Amino acid sequence: MNLRFWQRAKQEKELDDEIQSHLRMAAQERIEAGRNRRDAEADARRELGNEGLIRDATREVWGLGWIERLVQDLRYGFRVLWKSPVYALVSVFTLALGIGASTAIFSVVYGVLLRSLPFQKPEQIVRLWEVDAKGNRMQFADPNFEDMRAQAHSLQAAAELSSWEQSVEANNEPDRVRVAYVSKDFFSVMAVQTVVGRLFVPEEQHFGAAPAALVSYSYWQRHLQAATDLGAAKLTVSKHPATIVGVLSPGFHFPDDSQIWLARETDAQLPSRSAHNWQVVARLRDGTSLQQARAEVSALAHHIYQQYGPHDINMVDAAILPLREALTTDVKPALLVLFAVASLLLLVACANVMNLSLAQASARAPELAIRSALGASRWRLIRQFLAEALLLCILGGAVGVLAAQFGVRALLAMAPSNIPRLDEISINLPVLLFALALSVVVAGGLGTFTAVRSTTGDVQIALAEGGRGQGNARQSQRTGRTIVAAQVAVTLTLLVGAGLLARSMLRVLSIYPGFQTAGILTLDLKLPGLEANDTQQRVHFLEQLITRLQAIPGVRDVGGTSVLPLSSAFFPDGTFLVLNAQQLSPAERELIDRSAHVSWDKADPALLKDLTDFFTRLFSDRAHTGYADYVVASEGYFRCLGIPLLRGRLFNESDATEALHVAVISESVARQKWPDQDPLGQTIEFGNMDGDVRLLTIVGIVGDIRANTLESLPRPTIYVNYRQRPRATHEFGVMIRTGSDPAVIFPAARRILAELDPSIPPRFNTFDQVFSASLNGRRFNLVLVGTFALAALLLAMAGIFGVLAYSVARRTREIGVRMALGASVRNVLKLILEQAMLTTIFGIGIGLIASFILTRSMRSLLFEVSATDPVTLLGVALLLTMVALIAAYVPARRATRVDPMVALRYE
Repeated sequence: MNLRFWQRAKQEKELDDEIQSHLRMAAQERIEAGRNRRDAEADARRELGNEGLIRDATREVWGLGWIERLVQDLRYGFRVLWKSPVYALVSVFTLALGIGASTAIFSVVYGVLLRSLPFQKPEQIVRLWEVDAKGNRMQFADPNFEDMRAQAHSLQAAAELSSWEQSVEANNEPDRVRVAYVSKDFFSVMAVQTVVGRLFVPEEQHFGAAPAALVSYSYWQRHLQAATDLGAAKLTVSKHPATIVGVLSPGFHFPDDSQIWLARETDAQLPSRSAHNWQVVARLRDGTSLQQARAEVSALAHHIYQQYGPHDINMVDAAILPLREALTTDVKPALLVLFAVASLLLLVACANVMNLSLAQASARAPELAIRSALGASRWRLIRQFLAEALLLCILGGAVGVLAAQFGVRALLAMAPSNIPRLDEISINLPVLLFALALSVVVAGGLGTFTAVRSTTGDVQIALAEGGRGQGNARQSQRTGRTIVAAQVAVTLTLLVGAGLLARSMLRVLSIYPGFQTAGILTLDLKLPGLEANDTQQRVHFLEQLITRLQAIPGVRDVGGTSVLPLSSAFFPDGTFLVLNAQQLSPAERELIDRSAHVSWDKADPALLKDLTDFFTRLFSDRAHTGYADYVVASEGYFRCLGIPLLRGRLFNESDATEALHVAVISESVARQKWPDQDPLGQTIEFGNMDGDVRLLTIVGIVGDIRANTLESLPRPTIYVNYRQRPRATHEFGVMIRTGSDPAVIFPAARRILAELDPSIPPRFNTFDQVFSASLNGRRFNLVLVGTFALAALLLAMAGIFGVLAYSVARRTREIGVRMALGASVRNVLKLILEQAMLTTIFGIGIGLIASFILTRSMRSLLFEVSATDPVTLLGVALLLTMVALIAAYVPARRATRVDPMVALRYE
């Protein structure tokens, strides 16, 4: 840069020396011919011509003339803006609002949807699903995965994986950590290596092997103090000691922000082809396209189904997507809608600045006319306007980027937990380039429009009327009103979107979920997995915990469940079978007795094969099967939440471990399987959920609840007793109903848990917080769209006010003449308000048409509200009309105060 500057300075000096040399030689010739020095020098300069034009022509030859002109235009533009500080500041901050909002939302869209995954050749990594006959995607069953991996030649490697939060102790410090279980090719698929230690070896990847663990780089630094002697670190996962063998590369946390990875093969594989337990990722071979892989895995799925279906398998097809797309499928529509909304806000901001620029250019009409008369071309004037717009937009973009920094922090604080890759969202180089490009594009649009509008017309007319500043006044006002109408149209679209989301939120909040939330505290626990002989120990721990919590002063009731309603946790579900004990053969009864006290993940493969065949035979009779959620609960669960008992009884203390296993079913299960019968006393088989195949006798029917989300309909649910079915209680939520201050209950509950088992880190909440968290996604969309809509409304209000105020100022003489000829105050007020209302009504009409089109993209975000809801459309139209009246009233009142005598002497 310094070298180029020195070369340019040298060229300028040489040019100046050459011009001065030519002038000296020409003057000397004239002096020798008898002219005096003064006249000779004047003649020489006259003969040379315009020295500035010569310099410009020479610079053109150098190829640097455009830089000179740009710098000149920018300098002049800066002086123009400096002389109009109000116009400059309002324009800069209006543009900053639009560019900042668009940049902040784009940073989220880029970080979540567009940014490449931080893996080697991420475009080759894909996610696979099984697909059933209804087109639903399912996780993979072990045998189906093994067949797919062995036969799919388009896949270089494939792996099973699953992850969930568990209680982990590192060097005797308990914590809740997400642990992933991955099969042997997982690290080949992800192409990740260790920075300390090694990956798993085959000796650690088989059934019954001692647990070995890999940890993330951040976990190694935070919890293990970056110790290089990994063997000395003590790690316990769900009370099972594990040897740390390696530390993975910095930044690797797949899947789901995992911190610890264990070998999936240490647990037994389930031989069932309908036990859908595992996610599957794979890496495509080099040179293989996604379409080729999709065709192959689909063909393999059909072949597997033909070989084992329809009774043994429910996979009829397979689906495959790029991993990045698979991770963002659920959030992509909402993020694109938010980006579109931010873009509409930017349009409203640009419209406001456009009107301000037109007013500013109108005031400069005499200057532009004089410059045209002196020889300035239209392109020269347009270039000047472009330079001024570029200054405004670059300044607005810079302020907008600063605002976007704070906006991104606010977005991350509000963002729901289901948005992936939140840690990758920031104002980085691609986002800054987007902001710069956006500023340049906006500058080009604003500058071109203003310049074309301001340089259209006859120079002589402009010069003649320049003294009164009336050139093109009416046409300028019509353009301004058109822009305001467009603002109103865009604002109406944004307000309709916000209104639809608000009405959806109100509909959601009006739903009674079937249970109560007020006055309930929650204690979320991650308990260690159970061995076959640990069930009584688990039951004893939970009984003690519930009993001691019940004894805390102020506690009214205590209940527990394997899944807290509305907690966004996964509700296990599956197929159950209506079955009487008399239908079982002696061999099958013996099998039930043998399997009653074993864990499926540690069971003998031969026993697993017998159990799988047993379930396959039973569940082949579809007439006696049903589908329901499987929830483990205590007797206090229903009382705490106020879930009504409709018939029969709830669980009680007589339902001991070795007593008759009982179940309570929801109303929808009774309606589904026994529409014309009494379900009480019926027996069902639901052992495929936890491996305990003892029959369940139905003893009660309770009301339906909306357990997953408020928007989803109640799901059929079968509740089992935690004393009888403790295997599915590795996640357990305790609910404490109280009339006391939670600040008193929480410390006492924490102390009780620490006394019973200090290795279990709890998480405390109120149920109201759980309920509120379940609405985070809907609240996030509503707050953002509502904020953008409000900003657009304020900008539209300012636009209406500004155009009318400018119009009144330009029509002072006309208004004075009207009043001098007898027009009343009421007539003048009506004239101005009619102008505002016509503009607003026109904008509302265009906006209604646009909203019919654009709000259709929001259908997935709405709940029990049509995208063309007439109440919302009418309400927004009335709101905009009222706002327009308010914005128009001040200029209209000012017009009525015009003194006719002063107006007639105006300018």
